[in-house]
Amino acid sequence: MSARENILAKLRRAAATPAADPQTAAYYREMTPHWDSETGRLKHWARAMRAVKTEIYWVRADNWTQTLVRVLQEKKLRNILLPLTTGHGRQAAGAVSAAGIEVKTFDQPIENWKDRFFADTDAGFTDARCGIAHTGTLMLWPSEHQPRSMSLVPPVHICLFDTATMYDDFYSAMQGENMAAGMPANVVLVSGPSKTADIQLTLAYGAHGPRDMVVLALLPEHIGEADLTE
Repeated sequence: MSARENILAKLRRAAATPAADPQTAAYYREMTPHWDSETGRLKHWARAMRAVKTEIYWVRADNWTQTLVRVLQEKKLRNILLPLTTGHGRQAAGAVSAAGIEVKTFDQPIENWKDRFFADTDAGFTDARCGIAHTGTLMLWPSEHQPRSMSLVPPVHICLFDTATMYDDFYSAMQGENMAAGMPANVVLVSGPSKTADIQLTLAYGAHGPRDMVVLALLPEHIGEADLTE
């Protein structure tokens, strides 16, 4: 058997392994903090994300578009790239357009407007597949409607996150989202804006992606914003 065949055989055997391994699940249960309430878990997630310069706004289903517009206006952003083939993208477009802010979308091949996309797009907007409380992370699930570049190219990434899809740890997220059964070409795990300290150990934001990360966190009806005040 060649080295290539050996590697492929190992991958096939791994794929055939049952996704839910009791020993692995037990390890994560032991290593992951346990919160005494849903609000405690949300506080931990928000604290972890804010520690790395993520901006979080607690919102409701009936007012998140207003918060989106306010963020765009406060940051003096001229335009935003939206996924108009999704429900939340269309909601956002209506509110943003009414406020006089330009809406951009992938309505033509990227080759036709690549320069403008990279040089003249102020913000990108996506939703999140789920959240991971332990590490303060969002999981993005790129698709043809929301390609990876929407969250990685514009200098500001604004993400709509339904907090009902929060998991305690990455293993639980893998199981809950049934990732073993199928996933996109890449899954993006985001805990904050892009940063690097490669040059003279000086921390700089926006070197390899967005310099600002804004999360519009949708709260369930039974949790109020005041409950999450530190």
